[in-house]
Parts: sequence; C-alpha cells; structure tokens
Amino acid sequence: MTRPDRKGESKQSRRDFLLSAGAAATGLALAPTLLLGRLGAAGARQASTRIGIIGSGNIGGAVGLKWAEAGHEILFSSRHPEELTELVERAGPKARAGLPAEAAEFGEVVFIAVPYAALPQVGQDYAPLMQGKVVIDCGNPYPRRDGPMATEALAKGTGVASAEFLPGVRLVRAFNAIGSRSVEREAHRAGEKVAIPIAGDDEDALRVVSALVVDAGFDPVVVGPLARARDFDQGSAVYVKDLTAAELREALGI
Repeated sequence: MTRPDRKGESKQSRRDFLLSAGAAATGLALAPTLLLGRLGAAGARQASTRIGIIGSGNIGGAVGLKWAEAGHEILFSSRHPEELTELVERAGPKARAGLPAEAAEFGEVVFIAVPYAALPQVGQDYAPLMQGKVVIDCGNPYPRRDGPMATEALAKGTGVASAEFLPGVRLVRAFNAIGSRSVEREAHRAGEKVAIPIAGDDEDALRVVSALVVDAGFDPVVVGPLARARDFDQGSAVYVKDLTAAELREALGI
C-alpha cells in the first residue's frame, strides 16, 4: 500500500524486497514492479483488492481481519451470514458478510478456509464462479475428522488433491501451516517475521499471494509447485512451528 508518508514507503519497500527474494529463490527472476502482479502493480490497487472468504471460522476470520487492516475489501461468508456480524464490525467499513456463492463471485482473490471434507462440495458448487481466479486453499485433511478422503489427499499431497477438487482456478496453498492464534499473535511482529510457506503452479498467482502474505504481517516463502505443498502438509516437520523464513528454508532444503 503506497502512502505519502515514510512509514508507508517503508512498508512498500519491504514488500517489494520480500517478493523479489521469494521469486529469486524459485527462479522467478522478474523486476520488482512485475513481481507485484496484476493485483499489486501499484499500492493503491493492492489496497483495494476484493477478497472473498469461504469459511469464516478461526483461520478464515483471523487472516481476513489482517487483510482488512491492510485496506482490502473483504466479504466474509457463511451459510448463516447473520452470525458474522461481530466479525464484520471488527473488520471495519470495507467488510461485509454474505453467502459462499457471493464470496466466490465477489473476490478477485478467494480464500477457502473450510474443513477439508467440505472442499469437494465447495468445488462442485462454486468452482464455476471462480474460474481463472486466484484461489488460496488453507484446509488440512485430518483422517479422524474427514474420513478416507483425507487419507487419500495426504497420500497424493494436499496441493495436488485440492487442485482436483477445484478445477479451472489458479490455486495456491497457503496459510495451512499456521494456527489462527499465531495469526492473531505473530502478525507484523518486530524482528524476523513468521514465515508462511506457499506453493502453486501459476507464477502470477504466487506473486499475488506473496503480496497478501506480506500484507497479513508475515514472510512468504515460495516452496515450489503444488506438488511441493506436501512438504508443509499437516504432520510435516514444519507444520504449525512458526518458523522464520531462514528456518523454514533450512528445514525444507530450499
């Protein structure tokens, strides 16, 4: 977000630096202005990004609030949007509540934060509304909760499995390896930030999500394509460890 004061300039410079570093680590050697991508080509454009959130519980609510603080337009959704009044009030005037279909249609970026067993239905119901959009999936398969489909997803790698449920979107795995309390507590902390591992097959989508990770108060670490998302699946060595970028890269060997 570009502001006329020095604080705003510092925040923008930090974001450009992080995106440049993350891209270089994965071979995306592009100029900093290009690294912000279509939605972040200028600070003002980044500040007005429309984000639809499907699933506004613990992690959806926590991350959504951080994006609202950064100036993004947020549509929190639920099957019972009337229950989201308090969350919307906390998020401020650029946020509102609606149904999941509204969030899928509203968002330039869509953040899916539902129990993993619900993801196939989300794809069936809303994938047509999200075609070509950047979609962030943060769900984690837990066999005891989600049943056999979770076991199958973990065997494939969650990034690969999620892509099968969400055809036609520009999918990025992110925010699955951090808990909602850490989002609330660690965002924008002093010193080295907590790293958020991300993976995706679309370079521009990775740039967009990297910028949103920075806006939420964390360091983006691009791990690689969706096939590498299994490296930070639940049960992995880096899952919910709140590592710094350097620690995360060392742990994953990248």
